[in-house]
Amino acid sequence: MSVEDRIQQMQDLKAAIRQGGGATRVAKQHESGKLTARERIEKLVDPSSFVEIDAFVKNRSVDFGMDNVNAPGDGVITGYATIDGRPVYLYAQDFTVIGGSLGEMHAKKITKIQDMAMKMGCPIICINDSGGARIQEGIDALSGYGDIFYRNTLASGVVPQISVILGPCAGGAVYSPALTDFIFMVDNVSKMFITGPQVVEAVTGEAITADELGGALTHNEMSGVAHFLSETEDSCFDSIKRLLSFLPQNNMEDTILYDCQDDLNRLVPELNTIIPDSANKSYDIKEVITSVLDNGDFMEVQALYAANIVVGFGRLNGRSVGIVANQPMEKAGCLDINASDKASRFIRFCDAFNIPIITFTDVPGYLPGVDQEHGGVIRHGAKLLYAYSEATVPKINIILRKAYGGAYIAMSSKHLGADLVYAWPTAEIAVMGPDGAANIIFRKEIENSADPIETRKEKIEEYRNKFANPYIAASRGYIDDVIEPEATRPRLISALEILESKRENRPPKKHGNFPV
Repeated sequence: MSVEDRIQQMQDLKAAIRQGGGATRVAKQHESGKLTARERIEKLVDPSSFVEIDAFVKNRSVDFGMDNVNAPGDGVITGYATIDGRPVYLYAQDFTVIGGSLGEMHAKKITKIQDMAMKMGCPIICINDSGGARIQEGIDALSGYGDIFYRNTLASGVVPQISVILGPCAGGAVYSPALTDFIFMVDNVSKMFITGPQVVEAVTGEAITADELGGALTHNEMSGVAHFLSETEDSCFDSIKRLLSFLPQNNMEDTILYDCQDDLNRLVPELNTIIPDSANKSYDIKEVITSVLDNGDFMEVQALYAANIVVGFGRLNGRSVGIVANQPMEKAGCLDINASDKASRFIRFCDAFNIPIITFTDVPGYLPGVDQEHGGVIRHGAKLLYAYSEATVPKINIILRKAYGGAYIAMSSKHLGADLVYAWPTAEIAVMGPDGAANIIFRKEIENSADPIETRKEKIEEYRNKFANPYIAASRGYIDDVIEPEATRPRLISALEILESKRENRPPKKHGNFPV
């Protein structure tokens, strides 16, 4: 056989592999509203940048007729590419090949890519579309899952890990995405659950559809498992690219510094009047966030889950920042179990990848209630304390209005190591709100008064004037400065510049015991 023949043979083999499960299965994939694995990679990465690895890998199983199964690439496509010119490693499960099921060699291809991403310090993107473990390969399939999970854990905090659910992801397969940093799901396409609807109905008698049980909306709104919801696969890929633009390549690098076209000294006069005169009235914290960030560009994370706290990424003077903010429009901005979990995980991600954390505080306290107490709000609330205390990246806090009790401490207070804490003149920093405080402090005076209602109003106002302001805290050094709301953007940019050289260490230890 001549060299030309050998080259032609190689090209023919590669062409056959690129066909995946064949025209019929590809057509079926399209009919179900899904792209193929290769189409997904092409849409996600820079044109012609994808380099495939292990295309010729085949399964080694001979049991249950597997020796007669043609499975190109063993049902997963692996390799590296660039996105916006930055290298990434990725894999995409091919549902047209044995349902994208995971077997021994399928898993080995994935773990090789995980190892390479770690060595090269590049983000890894995991596109999941699989029927689950390949039953014919038994323990070898389970072993493969374990190997993947182990590497997910090793990579945590070292390189960004992004999971994209673009089809079924069931059983043990769900735990790899759960161990990664961010999960993207597409409406009417993505499904995630430990046990499917049929098993749930058989065991519990509950009838439920796959979408209701583990669809994109369910995991974005109810469970908090997912972080981003997209309407289409195309918009999902756009969101992934946008997210990557805020992230560094690895934990040893800083984020990209973009040219800032927004005036660094821009004032925002509307912030001077955004806080309502009545402490019981709400406003949208997202208006504050977008008004101070470069060009109003804010990428919210878990937008539909625990909406009483807002987290996400933006830029100030071209540099990425992480935002954590109470949302007065939802549960008055109270902290609860889900909000504490959501914010804590986001804070720890930012800290792991050198992204400064900016907090906007307007919190009346922890949400009261039997469900919260029995659900472990103490344990979950402690996660927020731990996350802020543990973080060594620059931490800046702006107290806008309410900052009461333990929730004041939890929201990036000086006491948890915040580097700079600013307050607006509208800030109210106290053990509790004026109403409750007056009822306790002046209880006897109110009871013994000829007009208890009027006396109570007077005492509430007395307490508000004396304590419900930022100046007592500022006099103790717990607030670094009281600033005009309109000057928030330039003050934040100035603070980030001075904190850029921050170095802070923690006591040597193997690791802390995070209150999971």
